Amino acid sequence: MLRSVQELQGYRIHATDGEIGEVYDFYFDDQTWTIRYLVVETGGFLSGQRVLLSTVPLGQPKWEKQIFPVLLTRQQIEESPAVNTEQPVSRQMESELYSYYGWSPYWRLSTPALAGGAMAVVQALEATGEEPAEEQDPGDHHLRSVREVEGYQIQALDGEVGHVSGFIADDVTWELRYLVVDTGGWLSGREVLVAPAWIQQINWVTRKVYVDLHQEVIERSPEFDPKAPVNREYEVRLYDYYGRPKYWTRT
Repeated sequence: MLRSVQELQGYRIHATDGEIGEVYDFYFDDQTWTIRYLVVETGGFLSGQRVLLSTVPLGQPKWEKQIFPVLLTRQQIEESPAVNTEQPVSRQMESELYSYYGWSPYWRLSTPALAGGAMAVVQALEATGEEPAEEQDPGDHHLRSVREVEGYQIQALDGEVGHVSGFIADDVTWELRYLVVDTGGWLSGREVLVAPAWIQQINWVTRKVYVDLHQEVIERSPEFDPKAPVNREYEVRLYDYYGRPKYWTRT
């Protein structure tokens, strides 16, 4: 099911032995447009600091109660490597976090989990300091804050057409399916959806998202109603309007 990422902010995080805090932000990979981490405001736990939790240990969310169960103990989280969420998260930081929990690094294998032999190879490489050929430089980072990208201007082929006001994500794969674009002023306006596949580039310095669409086409696209679910019927209408290939039909 597709859900508003902004509505998930504030959900409570429950470890196996108690509550640890609530969701403050999400970090997504700007190459795959997939949410990789939840930034959790721990409140009284850990003296109120923010911690980074991968989507890997998440259990089945309790949507009605707005709870994300996490298959970790409070102690595991407390003793995890410190990550400064005020700074860009480097691949080295991620490696330390994944190594601590024994998770399969998403950037090395495309499968959701490593077999024992493959994990042994990864651990052996980490022990020697050797990296797989596809590994990026530890200083590289492609993780972006959802809160940070909110407000980025949308640049159409023929001019500016609003700003990013939110995101829509798949609650199973955690892929970001759409950017919510407010085509009006900063306080309110008509909202529409734009898929990441239609983005040409993003200038992270000037905070602009360039799309291969014209202003009028975006402004007249099927309106997004935040009070209504983004279902397949709406998506079909949206993709047919833009004349773009539907992501769910690709092989």
